[in-house]
Amino acid sequence: MYSSAVAQLSRSISRKRKLRLGLVVITLFIELFFLTAPGFGATPFRFAWLSDTHVGSLTGEEDLRATVRDINSQTGLSFVVISGDITEYGSLAQLRLAKEILDGLRIPCQVVPGNHDTKWSESGATDFPKLWGADRFDFEHGGIRFIGMHEGPVMKMADGFWAPQDVRWLKETLQKMSDPQQPLIFITHYPIDDGIANWYAALDLLKQHNIQAALCGHIHRNKQDVFEGVPGIMGRSNLRNMAAAGGYNIVEVIDTGTMTFSERTPGAETKPPWHSLVLKNCDVASNSKAVSRPDFSINKRYSQVKERWRFATGYTIASTPAVSGQSVIVGDASGAIRALRLDAGKEQWRFTARNAVYSTPEISGDLAIVPSTDGNIYGIDVATGKEAWRFQTSRPIVASARAEDGIVYAGSSEGIFRALEAASGKLVWEFKGIQGFVETKPLVVDGKVLFGAWDQHLYALDTKTGKLIWKWKGDKPGVLYSPAACWPVAAAGKVFVVAPDREMSAIDLASGRTVWRSADFMVRESIGISEDRSRIYVRAMQDYVYGLGASGSEPQKLWQTNPGFGYDINSGMLIEKDGAVFYGTKNGMIFSLEARTGKMNWQYRMGVGVVNTVLPLSAAKVLATDFDGDVVLLEAEKNSNESLNLENRKG
Repeated sequence: MYSSAVAQLSRSISRKRKLRLGLVVITLFIELFFLTAPGFGATPFRFAWLSDTHVGSLTGEEDLRATVRDINSQTGLSFVVISGDITEYGSLAQLRLAKEILDGLRIPCQVVPGNHDTKWSESGATDFPKLWGADRFDFEHGGIRFIGMHEGPVMKMADGFWAPQDVRWLKETLQKMSDPQQPLIFITHYPIDDGIANWYAALDLLKQHNIQAALCGHIHRNKQDVFEGVPGIMGRSNLRNMAAAGGYNIVEVIDTGTMTFSERTPGAETKPPWHSLVLKNCDVASNSKAVSRPDFSINKRYSQVKERWRFATGYTIASTPAVSGQSVIVGDASGAIRALRLDAGKEQWRFTARNAVYSTPEISGDLAIVPSTDGNIYGIDVATGKEAWRFQTSRPIVASARAEDGIVYAGSSEGIFRALEAASGKLVWEFKGIQGFVETKPLVVDGKVLFGAWDQHLYALDTKTGKLIWKWKGDKPGVLYSPAACWPVAAAGKVFVVAPDREMSAIDLASGRTVWRSADFMVRESIGISEDRSRIYVRAMQDYVYGLGASGSEPQKLWQTNPGFGYDINSGMLIEKDGAVFYGTKNGMIFSLEARTGKMNWQYRMGVGVVNTVLPLSAAKVLATDFDGDVVLLEAEKNSNESLNLENRKG
């Protein structure tokens, strides 16, 4: 009896344990299903993911046409996304060709630009949204939200940078989601690491949501990574490179709650998945470990440097401010041209162009001359902000103007360089022999106007007639080696330029003959000249700034200084004022050097992105703008070191 009762009790306990275990298993299964099911109950789907199509490169067009044919031949694909570098140079012709090819797709296609579409863009990247309707996207499919946004950089050789207006759009888009926990896929061009100067500006927003993955391009190969807890997937280029055909990725959300990535060769095969990702509820913000952020401690070391004021426009600034009396004139990506009070940074007036302004304003008498990507050159009354005149061209303008003796000289993106009357905007002459767009600020010297263009050439035109006197080309062929971004300087009968071929060139001002070329200093596009025209300043791509003599028949190094900025490819110029040389880097640093010796005066970090060519007002005061849309007036207060430097300059 006793043994039978014990056995029965044991069986009862065993049944209860099994029942509880079964309930636990069922509960875990239900939780796992709802955590990992595609789109949280959505049906499975497949889409094509392309990147780095580079239309305009050797095989870009052919490879993209092959991919479009291949996508159209398949069944079951829902849409296409492309993560940047649609073209090779971002020209209107290349963009139109890419758009024509992609319009052949029979399923929806969403695109974002990459650095090749924005850096060398003759329109300041304004043609892209005109053709595609936008340069970012937001849509929903299968219960998953897809958001695409680019990081430029616009018009500058630099790290990527999330524009303030785009960060604002992303924040608003995320806030408007009806379900804040909806699964999210983010598409962009650069990997979301410190290759984007302010990588965290977008990443911190995405981490507050149910971010499943970030799909990126740029590195031209399939690779997986993790961006501060966010799964990062980099996709291959559509280009064939050394292979017989190009390729792209097929992404599939399957009913096991998994997203797979498989490389597809057009007209051939889809390979087995090279990566898979489990879809689940993500709380990256709570689970992230401590992460690094940019370091501003240099500002404590040089505590004598103070911000007198800072004005935030909220839009990308890619140009230098100008000063007229007590007004600071500056344009931004919204098309706003503002006058700010020099003493306080308060807005005095605002004039709005019809598209972005990436050109540096030029002061001529009572007018600010401001070209715009809306295709107009504006003459604006500095006192009132009212339009005095406008000169209309047929294409966006990203070049800056130069005014001299009542004449305004300016290039354009239509292969034309012009001279206008500064007072009226009336055409004086135009030169039509340019094969690329003009980006630079021209130099007027000895009856010549000098400028580079993105057609490999430096031009010298007669200021009176616009006739070509000479044009010069370096010994390394290639449009991307053009002396187009630097502002040329001249002294001792020579004009000096630096270019992406990493060589510095001295050219005879009268004839256009090469005097010397040097690769000793690892330059790129940053150059400057002393106020007495005896020294040329160049920034190397790694750490160093050099002071060179202007008079010799070969390079004469006078000094070198290592400010410790590391790798820098910003196309800002070096500007001297009252014996101090100023420069701003691609990562927000501004420094001042003693002009005769190169000795460091001070450094200050105003932000994390590109600092445009700065405008010194004195040896102690400098105006600066940056990609984050800020205008800052800095002043270095006198201390014992500065007083010593000032005495040295007098000596």
